[in-house]
Amino acid sequence: MGQTRKHKLIEIDWPNFGDAETPPRPEAAEFTARINATRAAMAQQGLTHLVVYGDREHFANLTYLTGFDPRFEEALLIIAQTGKPLLVVGNECEGYLTISPLYVAGELRYERFQPFSLLNQPRNASRFIRDIFAGEGIGKGATVGCAGWKYFADAEQPDGAHAIEIPAYLVDTLRALAGYEQVVNATSIFMHPEHGLRTFCSAAEIAYFEYTGSLASDGMRRMLFGLREGMLDYELAQLAGYNGIPLNCHMTLATGENSTRALTGPLGLRMRRGEPLSTNLAYWGSNSCRAGWVAAAATDLPSAAQDYAENFVGPYFAAMSEWFRLLRIGQAGGELARLIDERLPFEKFGIFLNPGHLIHLDEWLSSPIYAGSTIPLHSGMAFQVDVIPASSTYFSTRMEDGLVLADAALRQQLQAQFPACFARCQQRREFMQTVLGIEIAEEVLPLSNIPGIVPPYFLRPNLILAMESA
Repeated sequence: MGQTRKHKLIEIDWPNFGDAETPPRPEAAEFTARINATRAAMAQQGLTHLVVYGDREHFANLTYLTGFDPRFEEALLIIAQTGKPLLVVGNECEGYLTISPLYVAGELRYERFQPFSLLNQPRNASRFIRDIFAGEGIGKGATVGCAGWKYFADAEQPDGAHAIEIPAYLVDTLRALAGYEQVVNATSIFMHPEHGLRTFCSAAEIAYFEYTGSLASDGMRRMLFGLREGMLDYELAQLAGYNGIPLNCHMTLATGENSTRALTGPLGLRMRRGEPLSTNLAYWGSNSCRAGWVAAAATDLPSAAQDYAENFVGPYFAAMSEWFRLLRIGQAGGELARLIDERLPFEKFGIFLNPGHLIHLDEWLSSPIYAGSTIPLHSGMAFQVDVIPASSTYFSTRMEDGLVLADAALRQQLQAQFPACFARCQQRREFMQTVLGIEIAEEVLPLSNIPGIVPPYFLRPNLILAMESA
């Protein structure tokens, strides 16, 4: 992993890859295929039933299976080994059911369970949840998997298989019907970084994530080019141009005395020269984030940080260019973690979280990239290029956007079904290689319209990092 090339600063006009088209919603057949794949995974684990929980925050597994995302309320999907799945919803979500192509096609049943509704709404027209579960065949002899948003290793939680994070009253009822030992955590069916179903994105999923990745990165571009000294953080956030489609996490924007609160949003602070700034915009399947300084040159920075571009951003960019070179199908995730640990030592760069993770409808699915990981990267994985330095002197830097790994067969499907999307991905690859000097494998498809672009000084966004020629 020896470094052979050096980073440099270049001044360019940012490329324009064009607007991404809103892709059509997946048809019922795609959701039917996901249900079938889920049943196959259930059979492998010896499950007779799978109960998939969802709420406004933890919606992704349920939405992946049905196209339905809970609004205001909780919801539950019950899948048996045969028959049409049952979606259990509250009062208000009943009128939202037709958002699901599976429901519209008549392949998804539903039942109202009013305790899923908000407090003091009507409660006089639904069965007990025990009766609903029993009606689906859950009882003695059943083995029930619960899918929420986390699963647990025994090192995290004693008896991790029976540690279930969905609401206790649901789990208690299932255990009363089937027995304690017969109710287990099955979230890994969807979220495990090696075999989880949501780590194998289809062409339709890639097209949607490319659409949201374009929206998010275009918003980030408008923010960086519209940044002006003295403007309020509220005004800067408005430049993102949020269009109303669902977010997968709250927008962050940190500057000035607020800059150490990494997850904060705008608070009415003014943009001041010589102060740090980080911000992100994240739709379902995407997150575009940049971090740097409200500055036009090194002389605008505090004296201790004036070597920021050369000694902090530059080494980060060089390490990330090597990260991209290693990113390929079959690579063990631990090798990417080792690279970042060696190139960007914690004492200087403070990288604590995984150097890259999987993204889906939710912003963080799981990650095969961690110390010692032998998990091989596979086709269909959607990645967030989320390597987060933190320094009391230099603040941070970022090239955080999304990409997907796609083998030849998946690339052919994407090109056939979504040719404009595929063409933009190829144009982004070409830009990263020829302009930024970042080597990437042919199976790496960048989903962002600002791929690999790192401007250290946000008041001079055309000045960006690149790698020297070999």
